[in-house]
Amino acid sequence: MDLFSKQNREVFSNPLNLDNPIMVQVLGICSALAVTSQLKPAIVMGLAVTIITAFSNVIISLIRNTIPNRIRIIVQLVVVAALVTIVSQILKAVAYDVSVQLSVYVGLIITNCILMGRLEAFAMTNKPWPSFLDGVGNGLGYAVILVVVGGIREFFGRGSLLGFKILPQSLYDAGYMDNGMMAMPAMALILLGCVIWVHRAYFYKEDKK
Repeated sequence: MDLFSKQNREVFSNPLNLDNPIMVQVLGICSALAVTSQLKPAIVMGLAVTIITAFSNVIISLIRNTIPNRIRIIVQLVVVAALVTIVSQILKAVAYDVSVQLSVYVGLIITNCILMGRLEAFAMTNKPWPSFLDGVGNGLGYAVILVVVGGIREFFGRGSLLGFKILPQSLYDAGYMDNGMMAMPAMALILLGCVIWVHRAYFYKEDKK
């Protein structure tokens, strides 16, 4: 079997753009709004979801033929919960400050629509390798949007990226002020709406040609 066949490449690449879980499927919106006030937690959350989605897809794909249909959702939840617990403990051990910033949202990955959707729609009917690619693709597609929104909010709201001051002090001395609205959840919703609007407007235009 060709590990990087055209079909497998599409399974990986489609969630990054044409079938993005946030911009197209409009899934995982709650956490995308909650953890994007700064870039660092947005990156960590995106990586956590990517890792959990990829490995939960693989595990479910490996055992899919042994799962009784009537309890498949319970089994999927148990697998995801176990992976979320492991990731949460690792975060507390190596990046405690970020873990505190993410608060309960790491635990709420268990109920993330993207994870459950991929397990039910893809991993239950496909082999482990395509399922792994699907998980990584959807996780990265989710992470990219978090990074974009988190970067914009931190830059304009704090004048920094990853905690490092980007804008020079001379700019503040000249009268520039950070935009406090960027720290508000409502601004995250507006920015996310703009990202979705630009993406859909561009690709709708492409489809019409």
